[in-house]
Amino acid sequence: MFKGAVIVMGVTSCGKTSVGEGLAKELNCPFIEGDRLHPASNIAKMSAGTPLNDADRWPWLEIIGKAMKAECDKGHGAVASCSALKKAYRQKLAEAAGRPITFIFLHGSRDLLAARMAMRKGHFMPTSLLDSQLATIEAPGPDEKALPLDVALPVDELVRRSKAYLTSANYSEEVKHVTS
Repeated sequence: MFKGAVIVMGVTSCGKTSVGEGLAKELNCPFIEGDRLHPASNIAKMSAGTPLNDADRWPWLEIIGKAMKAECDKGHGAVASCSALKKAYRQKLAEAAGRPITFIFLHGSRDLLAARMAMRKGHFMPTSLLDSQLATIEAPGPDEKALPLDVALPVDELVRRSKAYLTSANYSEEVKHVTS
């Protein structure tokens, strides 16, 4: 049974939800949709085309991390979606989760992401906020446990590669050591 904590991260329209749902299904663990945990004030702000600032994000990150903790404390893993744009945000998520988190970092070209945004219907994030997220994002560094994947790949391939990474012998031993 998979027992790790995983966040599928990246800017808007990179496929966090699609990959996260597919990965959670493959790993037989719960999926936590980060966008559904935004406070109403954050959704109103983004809907109006105003980027979130750190003060807006800290409480939201705490909520996601605690949701992951609640699931992992039940003895199984959890997969969540969250932009996790900055290293400090990823650290806050791990702190709130009470354990290390592995990040699946979905990235792609601005043109591809903008085209995907233009096709989405009914999402609170307007296309105008893509550039602010691209300007804010800090790719995970070598000191962070992360798998970078290009979103030009099909979703099923992104899920397959993520699962292979997370179920590898080396990864499983690391998680076993941390959770023991």
